[in-house]
Amino acid sequence: MASTIVTPGQRLGYAQDFTAGAGTYERDGLLYASVVGVKKVLKDATSNTITIVREKEQSAVPSVGSTITGKITKVNPRFASVSINVVDSTPCREDFQGVIRVQDVRATERDKVKIYNSFRPGDIVRAQVISLGDARSYYLSTAQNELGVIFAKSVAGETMIPVSWQEMQCPKTKVIEYRKCAKPF
Repeated sequence: MASTIVTPGQRLGYAQDFTAGAGTYERDGLLYASVVGVKKVLKDATSNTITIVREKEQSAVPSVGSTITGKITKVNPRFASVSINVVDSTPCREDFQGVIRVQDVRATERDKVKIYNSFRPGDIVRAQVISLGDARSYYLSTAQNELGVIFAKSVAGETMIPVSWQEMQCPKTKVIEYRKCAKPF
């Protein structure tokens, strides 16, 4: 098995001699690298496959329009702080912070929103990045039906069940708590 460090656009060989693997692409009968990494030629009985293996996988970084999954860390009357864990179904290797402001909780009746009736510390939320925010955190929004709380625990420690778009119920105590629930998809 041969290995060489390659860069994007570097010619790797002829398509008739090799099969394109991960990190490669074919154009005009030639194979090229699409990422920086180590070229690996995997030989088996039927074909030779060229793949490019990255030394370190890239971490997911939130960008405007990305859907994130995160945990509410603290709540105050003006906003809820979020620790971002997943960006567009890719786990984050680094810590990113986000803020859901009171005006970004829902699309209608923005003046009637109370953050404490929408989120509690420990809730897992799905939100969308609307702005890169300030130096400390991204601005997030839950103003669509499919965005909001996706997992919450009650005071009794049970996983709560959504009963409407703004209420969740504890299956053990039957107590209803307010949350901005995400519509399941």
